Amino acid sequence: MAGPKRILIVDDEQDIRTYLSALLGDQGYETVQAKDGEEAMQKVQAGPLDLITLDISMPEKSGIKFFREMKTDDRWKNIPIIVVTGVSEDFKKFISSRHQVPAPEGFVSKPINQEEILDLVQILTQQGNS
Repeated sequence: MAGPKRILIVDDEQDIRTYLSALLGDQGYETVQAKDGEEAMQKVQAGPLDLITLDISMPEKSGIKFFREMKTDDRWKNIPIIVVTGVSEDFKKFISSRHQVPAPEGFVSKPINQEEILDLVQILTQQGNS
């Protein structure tokens, strides 16, 4: 049997990274953290990932730029991404209407609903049995 699913948590807020890491770790997931899109790309290149949670509003390389890079690169476009953001529902419509890149596989608003994100993570990590 394969080891635990690996999830990359990308958020510029340390509190959010710590919260999600603890929440997902308690469910048996292995987590890796990145504070911005630049660091996130290094983590993606470093090893296999089963899922990414991604904040959109970050300094340095934004979540949108990171998302676009992920979804246009054949090596990583199949890694599911859950956008976790305080940005409004309108953002979801905006990013879903972009033709260059597909919509994110999941979308969770801040403040994070624990049950909602755990359900989404479970569904997406079971679909992508890498």
